[in-house]
Amino acid sequence: MKELMTGNEAIARGAWEAGCGFATAYPGTPSTEITENIARYKEIYAEWAPNEKVAFEAGIGAALGGVRTLVCMKHVGLNVAADPFCTFSYTGTSAGFVLICADDPAMHSSQNEQDNRYYARLAKVPMLEPSNSQEAKDFTALAFELSEKFDTPVMVRVTTRISHSRGIVELGKRKNVKQKPFEPNPPKYVMVPANARVRHKVVVERQKKLAELSETSPINRIEKGKGKIGVVSAGVAYQYAREVFPDAPFLKLGFTHPLPKKLIGKFAKGKEKIYVVEELEPYIEEQIAALGIPVIGKQKLPIIDELNPDIVKAGFIKKRKPNPVEDISALPKRPPNLCPGCPHRGLFTAIKQLKPVIFGDIGCYTLSVLPPLSTHDSCICMGASIGVSYGYSKVGANEIKKSLGVLGDSTFLHSGLTGVLEMAYNKGMNTVIILDNRTTAMTGGQNHPATGFTLKGEETRAVDIPALCKALGVERVFVTSPFKVKETRELVKRELDIKEPSIIISSEPCPLIFRKRSAPFAVDPEKCKECGACLQINCPALTRKGKKAQVVDYLCNGCSVCAQVCKFNAIERVPEKKATAK
Repeated sequence: MKELMTGNEAIARGAWEAGCGFATAYPGTPSTEITENIARYKEIYAEWAPNEKVAFEAGIGAALGGVRTLVCMKHVGLNVAADPFCTFSYTGTSAGFVLICADDPAMHSSQNEQDNRYYARLAKVPMLEPSNSQEAKDFTALAFELSEKFDTPVMVRVTTRISHSRGIVELGKRKNVKQKPFEPNPPKYVMVPANARVRHKVVVERQKKLAELSETSPINRIEKGKGKIGVVSAGVAYQYAREVFPDAPFLKLGFTHPLPKKLIGKFAKGKEKIYVVEELEPYIEEQIAALGIPVIGKQKLPIIDELNPDIVKAGFIKKRKPNPVEDISALPKRPPNLCPGCPHRGLFTAIKQLKPVIFGDIGCYTLSVLPPLSTHDSCICMGASIGVSYGYSKVGANEIKKSLGVLGDSTFLHSGLTGVLEMAYNKGMNTVIILDNRTTAMTGGQNHPATGFTLKGEETRAVDIPALCKALGVERVFVTSPFKVKETRELVKRELDIKEPSIIISSEPCPLIFRKRSAPFAVDPEKCKECGACLQINCPALTRKGKKAQVVDYLCNGCSVCAQVCKFNAIERVPEKKATAK
């Protein structure tokens, strides 16, 4: 039986067919849908973890408990999980343990485009790279087998195009894998220095065996072709290279760490040139060059952004004249924007007049950096807003210009707790705003520990965020509705002037997830003075009709922020009966 699947759906299917029994992740594009699809298989326990480090550690426990385990995350998530990842390579596993790591070339939904293939080399774990949906399924199943055979976690690295592109997948049946009993073995699993020194030697020997397997693995193969130019490629870049060089001989790599050095030498023999086609860093290219084999790669291809057939063709063959049909420069720009009725718009409208320095974080609210809101000054990584704002205030910079740390509820629970401990314990003077919209909105509305529901939709305990902040040592904790613009502004202004740590929780649910909609507003053209103040909140439901402001009623969620910023009372809520009639 065959089915059209995205790479993420295929990975979930591959885990199910391989007998996986435990799956955990923190949502992050482009990997989110893997765990969402796994949750549909009743044989697999699936969950959202508070962050990637916790997910990885829970996965270790499940694998040591004898159940095949899948842990998923996007590339920056592995930065968070790197500590247990590198040490778990030393201890090895019991049941199969597979890490799916999804890179995001071109940063479609990320703050950087790091190349996580280097993590496999750093941790000395085997890495597989599928080039389509069928391989995404097959390589996931293969990774479980390799994990158990070689007593190691295995990394499967995908990219955005593999995760979200669809392809035909041949489906198989689920493998029946019995749970293994845990066998205590402190010298193997307890990484005190004396044990770790011994285990590192084991890892090095394991690498040699994996290198031998890489030479003969069918997922590393020479594809015959014509001519003296050979092409080496892996992952989605292989598909682009195949389109540009349809008749050339190829070394198609699926097992990319360790690389098959002998196979590479065999392939290069008799070739006049070797091209390496890969996205981001020269990971394969540099290793081939280190073998003494002349190779051409990043001299012709960019080290940033995604590849596509046109870029590969332009780099290696000739400069292609732009196709007028593909010229999109004349099209209107469509920058990302906060949704109509988004509570974050009310908050940033409230605090913009105060002109603080705003240290932001990763989430929907980061979109407020765009004009006309223009309210972010820094964004580094998940949870960093608290530590950065603390450091800024600690060196006296707050006396020059007041600062705020701003992050979402899911991000706060992901990695903001230790930042709060820092500002409370070391007597910070910063104010932090937690934008609590009851969901992980940026990745599509996943649950987290404060929503009261699990990935499977089961009711569970919900974290009380105000109580948690107080328990972490912050005495000044306040809750406000961002739709009360004046009240929120006055609260923030007051807290910025107080020289002790404080936390404000901006609390309103995401309108897309909870489908909250009040009666819409409308502009009275007789009262409108054409000042444009309402347009400065950048709501998609607000536009102009001539010079007058106008509300697009079917987009309006009735949040009332526009009405509050209008000084002439020109924006009023449509009467309930009239709104219903429309």
